[in-house]
Amino acid sequence: MALETQPPARQSVPGRRLPAAARRAGDLILASAVLLTLWKLGALAVGKAIILPAPEQVAAKFGELLGDARFYRAVGATALRGLSAFGLAMILGSLSGFLAGLSRRFEGLLAPALLVIRATPVLAIILLALIWFPAGFVPVFSAVIMAVPIVSAEVSAAVRSVDPKLVEMARLFRASPARINLEVRLPSALPHFLAASRNALGLAWKVVVAGEVMSQPPEAIGSGMQAARVMLETTEVFAWAAAGILLCALSDGLFDLILQTYNRQRRPD
Repeated sequence: MALETQPPARQSVPGRRLPAAARRAGDLILASAVLLTLWKLGALAVGKAIILPAPEQVAAKFGELLGDARFYRAVGATALRGLSAFGLAMILGSLSGFLAGLSRRFEGLLAPALLVIRATPVLAIILLALIWFPAGFVPVFSAVIMAVPIVSAEVSAAVRSVDPKLVEMARLFRASPARINLEVRLPSALPHFLAASRNALGLAWKVVVAGEVMSQPPEAIGSGMQAARVMLETTEVFAWAAAGILLCALSDGLFDLILQTYNRQRRPD
């Protein structure tokens, strides 16, 4: 009786599959190419740079801005406002969210204020800030107000997601409340905290630039956009917007590196 032979199992060749980072880079390049192609086709269809300039025109204008020292001062001032707003929002949002996660009563007292902030249009907050504060602080205040509810909600949910058995075990070992918070609740809440940080910083850039457009501080990306709009320099408006997009992209890339490092450290050997 002849023995039935089976074909040898296919063995995977090491290195055939692209790393995740390479795949993400390829997807980003492909998406960017599609977007630029659609943009170019739209510019050709419109035929008027004052309405929709072509990508190469915006790139040329951006190159001109790079040769102007005022551009770097404006980007630096916007970056400082964005990071300041982000830092304040993280402090206030983390503190309120942590307390809300520990106390249902505090959460109930905090809920109406957060609900009002979420329901208020960004433009209304900026207009009120224009009445209350000097021009340079309007973008910071507006961004803090809009970002705090996001951080607070994420941190509160993170604190509540901690396994109650871990907290009970720590109490059985007579750990102090401060030690339970530092060694049990905070490590468990860290992934949510990082996610809230990323979302808050992305929102901060948008609100800061919008606040600068309205308040017109001397040096700001938003001020450059508004000045170009008044002069009907649509290409320059796009170039200034590209600077703001790059700030947001850099912050996203930084948080990607932080999350990857954090996930590698948590992964078992």
